[in-house]
Amino acid sequence: VQLQAFGGGLVQAGGSLRLSCAASGRTLSRFVVGWFRQAPGKEREFVAAVDWSGPGRLYAGSLKGRFTVSRDNTKNTTNLQMNSLKPEDTAVYYCAVGNRITTMSDDYAYWGQGTLVTVSS
Repeated sequence: VQLQAFGGGLVQAGGSLRLSCAASGRTLSRFVVGWFRQAPGKEREFVAAVDWSGPGRLYAGSLKGRFTVSRDNTKNTTNLQMNSLKPEDTAVYYCAVGNRITTMSDDYAYWGQGTLVTVSS
């Protein structure tokens, strides 16, 4: 499965962005799609995940309430709505596919190229 994250850009603090992750080569109906991010000089961290086959959602504790993950079955995409953005949200955001809903990046086998989100103060 090939993944591509898009929708990043430059936004002022307090603003919103909506990222999308498009998949090709295989339907996502049996997978979990996770979002991760990596800020400059920092390790990759978990953001959110959605279970394609069920109602499961998982969020990083510090982001819950500001970020919302959803899926669009008709388009084979998943979206990450990010609100009330802060400068510390600046990072490259990645989507990845795995078999179970988890925060661990090692559990996701397929990764897309990231999209850069820059939040200015």
